[in-house]
Amino acid sequence: MNTLTARDLMTADVVTVPPETPVVAMARLLSERGISAVPVMDKAGAVLGIVTEADLIRRLAGEEDRPAGWLSSLFADPGEQAERYARTHGASARDVMTEDVVTVEESATAAHIAHLMEARHIRRVLVVQDGRLRGLVSRADLLRALVAPPPGEAELSDDRIRLAVLAAMKKQPWADTFYTLVEVKDGTVEFHGFMRTEAVKRGLRVLAENTPGVKGVVDKTEMMPTYLYAAA
Repeated sequence: MNTLTARDLMTADVVTVPPETPVVAMARLLSERGISAVPVMDKAGAVLGIVTEADLIRRLAGEEDRPAGWLSSLFADPGEQAERYARTHGASARDVMTEDVVTVEESATAAHIAHLMEARHIRRVLVVQDGRLRGLVSRADLLRALVAPPPGEAELSDDRIRLAVLAAMKKQPWADTFYTLVEVKDGTVEFHGFMRTEAVKRGLRVLAENTPGVKGVVDKTEMMPTYLYAAA
């Protein structure tokens, strides 16, 4: 299991702006620094919000907004209309920023951060500890969690890897440990014997690839003969 945390993944050198920063200045900042968002902080160091590329694009698109017709105005929420007007016509960070900022602590796991990004449909989270901004984890940072080797991976022997793969197979109702044999050579898992379907082939490949210590997977199985499939 990957044990990387926000502390391991985050970019600590985060560019921030005060709430009075002009929209044009923020757009130039994002372009010149090659970043996609900038946190907005007050003089005490508290996070007030975040301005993203989407916020600035919304601000630009708002220049072509047309007044709502009288009929739609009857059913519109004045508060929401005022909020949109401020966000699409505001001239500073305090007006266009997203105030609902998703934050995590430094101990948050990569899996938890990934879940937040998926659930909230966001591209980044701020790392805050004891009320202070510590860093930022973006989707690009999170991808490092996928390529980082699990702790102690190099110490696993072929025999231990084989046992781990077999144990994982026994937990899956679709995996067949009777007709499918497992061998491990120099960290590479080899499947021999028979497979019921192509879907099972794919499932076992993914299962093996997710086993700590595995460097590769070779499938040398054949499709299960009809007579064996009927017997099974």
